Amino acid sequence: MSINVTLFVQMIVFSLVIWFTMKFVWPLMRGAMDEREQRIADGLTAAEKGQRDLLEAADKAQTIITKARDQAKVIVDQAGSRATDIVDEARTDGEAVKRRQMEATQAEIEVEINRARDELRGQVAAIAVAGAAKVLAREIDSSIHRDLLDNLASEL
Repeated sequence: MSINVTLFVQMIVFSLVIWFTMKFVWPLMRGAMDEREQRIADGLTAAEKGQRDLLEAADKAQTIITKARDQAKVIVDQAGSRATDIVDEARTDGEAVKRRQMEATQAEIEVEINRARDELRGQVAAIAVAGAAKVLAREIDSSIHRDLLDNLASEL
C-alpha cells in the first residue's frame, strides 16, 4: 500500500472518531459540564442569598438589641424613680411616726408635770396648814415667825 491510501484511510478513521465523539461522547460530556455549571451557579446564588440573609439577620439583631437596651434603660429609670418614691414615702411616714411619738411624749410629760404640781400643791397646803398651826400655837413674836417662815421656805 501506498502512503496516500494509508493517509486517506487514517483520515477516514479520524473523521469517524470525530463524528462518533461529537455524536455520542460529546453530548454526554457537555451534559455533565452543563449540569456542573448549573450546580456551581446555584451554589453561588445560594451563597449570595445566604450573605443577604446574614446581613438582614445582623440588622434585625442590632435593632432588637437597641430596643432591648432602650427598654432596659426605661426599666432602670422607672426602678430608680420608684426607689426614690419609696424612700420619700418612708421618710414621710417616719417623720409622721416621730411627730406622733413626740406629741405622745409631750402629753405624758405634761400629765407628769400636772401630777407633780398637784402633789406639790397638796404638800405646800399641808406645810402651810402645819406652819399656820405652829404660828397660831405660839404667841406672836416676829423672830419666831421669821424662823418658822424660813423653815417653811426650806421645806418647799
